[in-house]
Amino acid sequence: SFSNEEIKKTLDEIGAEFTEMSEDEIIKITAKEISNEKAVGWFQGRMEFGPRALGARSILADPRSEKMQKDLNIKIKYRESFRPFAPAVLREDLEEWFQIDCDSPYMLLVSEIKTDKQISMSEENKNLFGIDKLNIKRSIIPAVTHVDYSARIQTVHKETNPKFHRLISEFKKITNCPVLVNTSFNVRGEPIVCSIEDAYKCFMGTNLDILVIEDFLLFKEDQNKDILKDYKSKFEPD
Repeated sequence: SFSNEEIKKTLDEIGAEFTEMSEDEIIKITAKEISNEKAVGWFQGRMEFGPRALGARSILADPRSEKMQKDLNIKIKYRESFRPFAPAVLREDLEEWFQIDCDSPYMLLVSEIKTDKQISMSEENKNLFGIDKLNIKRSIIPAVTHVDYSARIQTVHKETNPKFHRLISEFKKITNCPVLVNTSFNVRGEPIVCSIEDAYKCFMGTNLDILVIEDFLLFKEDQNKDILKDYKSKFEPD
């Protein structure tokens, strides 16, 4: 993890444009921007250890957006457009949105989305094939809904992940949706970001709109475009 002093020093050395804010301000602004279909790099505390990003080194987005899955895959992760993303959901709202009632804090359990949140396919849609069929909206949170109406869930707990819990709670206050898209903070071919430098390079080399590092907020539009990094042509497809 990194102190605010370390972060500020590193961002200054990089030449980044940033604003330091209180936690309350960070939470409110980030939740509002996500609700406006902005993609956010979220860098908080110590990085995760294991196969999933759990809100320490995550890319976050609005699961209600019909374009978000495709945008995140093509413009940020630089991979196939059909790859699904996982939902981070407040533990206390889990049963209302998914057909499961047990903890899944490490994003390892799969559940079907609640029937009242699903969107049934028309007969015409059922006759589609391949990517056309895949692109049909299947729920009110399409960015995290698989073709079989399932999702791989991360339950977010106030006791163990308080800041992430606060962010999702604020998003729920704005949208009445206690779910965020949560995918690892990296691009295809690279490991999850660890350092401040890693995070900034990924931020500048992709179509991420916003970067939040602890109490520091960075908007892409404010950054020096000369620092942009070309990721797209660097790696062979998986």
